[in-house]
Amino acid sequence: MQVWDAIQSKRAIREFRAEALASGHIERILNAGRRSQSSKNSQPWHFIAVQDQALLAQLAKTGAGMGHVAGCALCVVIVVPTENERTLWHFFDSGQSAAYMQLAATEIGVGSCLGTIYEPEAAAALLGIPVGFQTRLVISFGYPADATQAKQPLRAGGRRLFDDVVHWETW
Repeated sequence: MQVWDAIQSKRAIREFRAEALASGHIERILNAGRRSQSSKNSQPWHFIAVQDQALLAQLAKTGAGMGHVAGCALCVVIVVPTENERTLWHFFDSGQSAAYMQLAATEIGVGSCLGTIYEPEAAAALLGIPVGFQTRLVISFGYPADATQAKQPLRAGGRRLFDDVVHWETW
């Protein structure tokens, strides 16, 4: 699959088959995140790869609308240093790693969905995240429950029009 094809076909998948991911798929996804670009090559992220179903169910309760985490085969929790002068860059860099992981997953037929942690202290305690680090972002991964779901076209109004987003030279 070409990168553009992965970008065009990527969909948020929230329902997964009750099937473990192949270890090669997990490694590829995590390596894609590890290899993503970052500001000044700082690579501020750590990834917690969660596969235990009981732990996934608890983690799903740390954010609204994160039921997909409870049913996934793998949840990658992205952890960065706590707030400091580089916090905005750390979150931007985390987004880069998340995008790389999701595109790598799309290429190999693994669905994914982003989730936002609203209770970071609860997640930190649950996952043993050390002092000096924080998490706000998770990505659930798994084989789509409905194989056609990942191939469905975007629904009407799903993306803003090119001319509504792109400004040439000035606003």
